Amino acid sequence: MTPEQLRASILQYAAEGKLVKQNPNDEPASELIKRIESERDELIKEGKIKKSKKLPAVTDDEKLFDIPDNWKWVRLGDIYNFIDYRGKTPHKISSGIRLITAKNVRNGYIKLDPEEFISAEEYKECSTRGFIHKNDIFITTEAPMGLVAVNDFNEPIATAQRLITLQKYFEKQNNNFFAFQMQSPFFQEELRQSSTGTTVKGIKASNLKQILVLLPPLEEQKRIVAKIEKLMPLVDEYAESYNRLQKIDNEFEDKLKQSVLQYAMEGKLVKQNPSDEPASELIKKIENEKAELIKEGKIKKSKKLPAITDDEKPFDIPDSWEWVRLKQITTYGNFNSIKGSSIPDNSWVVDMKDVRKNGGGFSEIVRRKSTDIYKSNKYSFNKNAVLYGKLRPYLRKVEIAQTSGFTTTEMLPINVVDLSTLVPQYLRYAMLSPYFVNLVNDSMYGMKMPRVGTTFLAKMVVPLPPLEEQKRIVEKVEELQSSISNLSK
Repeated sequence: MTPEQLRASILQYAAEGKLVKQNPNDEPASELIKRIESERDELIKEGKIKKSKKLPAVTDDEKLFDIPDNWKWVRLGDIYNFIDYRGKTPHKISSGIRLITAKNVRNGYIKLDPEEFISAEEYKECSTRGFIHKNDIFITTEAPMGLVAVNDFNEPIATAQRLITLQKYFEKQNNNFFAFQMQSPFFQEELRQSSTGTTVKGIKASNLKQILVLLPPLEEQKRIVAKIEKLMPLVDEYAESYNRLQKIDNEFEDKLKQSVLQYAMEGKLVKQNPSDEPASELIKKIENEKAELIKEGKIKKSKKLPAITDDEKPFDIPDSWEWVRLKQITTYGNFNSIKGSSIPDNSWVVDMKDVRKNGGGFSEIVRRKSTDIYKSNKYSFNKNAVLYGKLRPYLRKVEIAQTSGFTTTEMLPINVVDLSTLVPQYLRYAMLSPYFVNLVNDSMYGMKMPRVGTTFLAKMVVPLPPLEEQKRIVEKVEELQSSISNLSK
C-alpha cells in the first residue's frame, strides 16, 4: 500500500464513522443540525449573510454508505456559507492585504509561493460577499479542483478566482474535521461526478453546495480530528520508509543490469572458446576494410591513433581479446552532415527525446515531413549504426539504428565497418557499461549542458572479443536483462 493509499484509507474510515468509537452520550447530529439551522437563520435575520435558495432534502438513494445511528447525511450548503470571489483579476502589489489563490492551496496546507498582495481599497471592493476569517475552509474549484486547506492566517485575507471559502454557521462546528472529510476518496469522487468541463474539470458553487457530507456529533468530530492528527505523522514516517524502499527497488534493477554489463566487458559472462578466431585477427580485417573504404572515397583517412598504454586499460581481459580504440574499429568521425531543410519527406529523423535511457529502445520511430524537420544540421546514419547521446543527461541513451535516417548533432552515429567483424549490439553494450560511462563522465566539459568531446570519444578504449564470443555475450546479456526486468515487476 502506498502512503497516499494509506492516507486515503484513514480519511475514508473517518468519513464512514469507523475510525473512533461512538459515544451514546454524545448529542446526536439530528440535534446539531437544528442548532446549525437556528444559527444560520439568526445570521440572515441580522443581515450578516444573505438568504439562499433552500436545498433539496437528502434521499435514501443518494446515501453512499451506512453511517452510525447518531450521524446525519447533509448537504455541504446546509452547514456552510459560501464566499466566492467574482470580478476582474486583482491588481497585485508588493505589500498590503495578503491574497490567496488556487495556486496557494494544497491538500492540508497553504503554501506561500507565490506570495501576493492587493491594496486595502481593492480588498474592500472584492469582499462584498463576505470577509475571510481564520479557520475558514478553502477549496479550489478548478485547475486543480478539490484541494482543501484551513485558513491559518490571523490577518485579513483576500481570495481570487478558482477558490471558494466555506464559513461555518455554528461556531462550535469543527472545520478541521470537514477539511479532512473533503479530502477523503468519497467526497473527491462526488466532486468529480458533479464537475463540468471537458479539457479542464471545474465545480460550480451551485453544484458544490449540493454535495453530501457526513455530520457526526460535535464531540465525535473532535475525537476523529485528534485521531487523524495522531495517525498522520505515522503515515509520514511510513512514507519515508516506503520511498526509501522504492528507491532501493528502482536502483536494484539498474545496478544489477550494470553489473551484468561490466561482467560482460571483463570476459566473465560467458566461457571463452579456444576455437574462436582471436580478436587480433579481427583487427587486421577491420583495418583492411577501412583502407578499402578510404580508397573508394567512402570515408576520409584520419590521423593514426596512439597505441594503448597499460595505464589506459581499466581491467584485465581474456588472452583472446584485444583492447582497441573506438575509432579504430568503426568509422567514427566520418559524420556526414546535412541541412535539415535538405532532408527528404518521410525520412526517419531521430531527436534525443525519441530515445529512452539505459538501453530502453526508441519511444517512437517518426517519419517526418520536411516541414516538420528543424532547420539545424543533421547527421545521416546507416542501418545498424550505434546512436550515442553525447550530453551528460543522455550518456546512457545508446541505441542501434533499425534503418537508415538522420539524427540531431547531439547524438553521434557510429557506423560499424562490417557486421562480419563487429556486432553492433556488443558495441552498444560496451558503451552502456559502467566503466565506459564513468570514463566519459570524468571527461565532460561545459557548465550548462556538459558534453563529451568527439576527440576524447574517438580514443575511448573498448575490449574487443572474438566475433563468435561477441555474439554469445549479446545473447547472454539479453537473456539476463530480460530476467532481471521480469524479476523487478
